[in-house]
Amino acid sequence: MVPWHEFVAAAPEPAATGEGLLFQFGVGLAFLATVRKDGGPRLHPVCPVLSHGRLYVLTIPTSPKQQDLRRDGRYALQTFPQPKPDSAEFYITGRADLIEDPSLRRAVFNNAKHKAHESEILFELKVDRVMHTTWEGWGTAELRPLHSKWHAPKG
Repeated sequence: MVPWHEFVAAAPEPAATGEGLLFQFGVGLAFLATVRKDGGPRLHPVCPVLSHGRLYVLTIPTSPKQQDLRRDGRYALQTFPQPKPDSAEFYITGRADLIEDPSLRRAVFNNAKHKAHESEILFELKVDRVMHTTWEGWGTAELRPLHSKWHAPKG
């Protein structure tokens, strides 16, 4: 798994597309899937933050998603799809790392495009796999997804 800036260096075009889709509404918006204690999936809307070449999410202290990420850092992040022609989707999987460093927290809070509160818990989302989906044949019976994928190097 790699930090966002290494994904950008390895695959600049998909990374730029992903950033555009994550921030298509100005503020970062996406769905975050985590793994519950019983192994089941949990899905939450979040406001991702890009700061100094890294991708983060902030969660309130009582959120089940922060408990999930502390216990089992696996996640999937999916952009909000738009129900219109030429819409696209961007999906990332990887592992989240808890960030407690005060100066790094301040930097991320300063780069947040949403109203973040200092009590929120900060996680960096490391990137393992990425998939960008576009749609061919919109509005027809031949509608089909076209996927472009990237995987972090092993090692």
